[in-house]
Amino acid sequence: MKCDTLFEPHWERDREAFFSAIDFSKIETPAYVIHLGALEENLKMLAEVKKATGCRILLAMKAFSTWKTFPLIAKYLDGVCASSVNEARLGREEFKKEVHSYAPAFSDRDIEEQILYADHIVFNSGTQWQKYREIVRKKNPKIECGIRINPESAGASTDLYNPCGKGSRMGSTLADCERYPGLLEAADGLHFHALCEQNADDLEEALTQVEKKFGKYLKGKKWINFGGGHHITRSDYERAKLCRLIANFQEKYNTQVILEPGEAVGLNAGVLVSSVLDIIENDGRIAMLDTTAEAHMPDVLGMPYRPSILGAGKPQEKRFTYRMGGITCLSGDFIGEHSFDRELKIGDKIIFQNMAIYTTVKNTTFNGVRLPDIVIMDQNNTIVHRKTFGYDDFRNRLS
Repeated sequence: MKCDTLFEPHWERDREAFFSAIDFSKIETPAYVIHLGALEENLKMLAEVKKATGCRILLAMKAFSTWKTFPLIAKYLDGVCASSVNEARLGREEFKKEVHSYAPAFSDRDIEEQILYADHIVFNSGTQWQKYREIVRKKNPKIECGIRINPESAGASTDLYNPCGKGSRMGSTLADCERYPGLLEAADGLHFHALCEQNADDLEEALTQVEKKFGKYLKGKKWINFGGGHHITRSDYERAKLCRLIANFQEKYNTQVILEPGEAVGLNAGVLVSSVLDIIENDGRIAMLDTTAEAHMPDVLGMPYRPSILGAGKPQEKRFTYRMGGITCLSGDFIGEHSFDRELKIGDKIIFQNMAIYTTVKNTTFNGVRLPDIVIMDQNNTIVHRKTFGYDDFRNRLS
């Protein structure tokens, strides 16, 4: 299969179509609604990359761990990458395929438990390698061990999400690796993560840095893990270029490439449905919602960014503009300004788009607010699973 002939530019439209057909008036709010049809569109695209290149692709559980969807995802992907013992165990028990584990630092207890679940363990430093590699080898010699390298490439534009920025704690630079003679030669594979929501040209730049600094250690490794941050299922992503980069790299170094996207798996496969509780006036209209940026979609404040709303426009683009107010007592709990064709009313549903990723895995019970339900719909817009949360979920996190 030629990489240049892959992929039709219709995926974004297809995913939106799934949600436009849903009757959201019947959804009790707040609720995350994950659509298996939209999710499968992403998975089909990732499967095409696998087919074209022979690479392996893992689900990054840090972005999306809604395990009721794992049977579908496992039909297309090779396994999961985990950042903790809990993720590794969930991946082993529910995904039932490969488990690749990495953490910036493992404890003795972590290693003992990771040995029970992991197929690959990637260490962050030579110190961690020296401390734990032989323990892993003796207790389970089938586990492959690698080192996370830091190519010191440009990385993400936002410092908070830049794994290769100056002073980063993620991975070891070439100078640090070479402080441990034989470390890079002994590793079964090497892992780097240099991207965040970026395109294939950014990967190409990162690979240039990897080869420049670590090139003499790449040949013949069992695998080289390109990490995550590849926005493969975004409509403007250069998927053919990604395939060429992978194929050329594998041939050049006689190795297998592993990708571990998170966002690309769940991109635009879920929404957060909320209801308008009140409309207040203070230097403009504010729509008070039964959801919250602080607790239900924390990246809105952490990155920060303005999520899109189904049917809404940018501020002042449509006739009526509102600030979306969250339900917590945090003064800055706003979810951006949005405009609508008509005035909002109490009880109206507000549909925040692209809310499958980094929401359910990061949300909190700040202020004791109820966590949104998790609703899963099949390709026919039928609800096949609903998870609700209540007082016990709040209480049991405390003591």
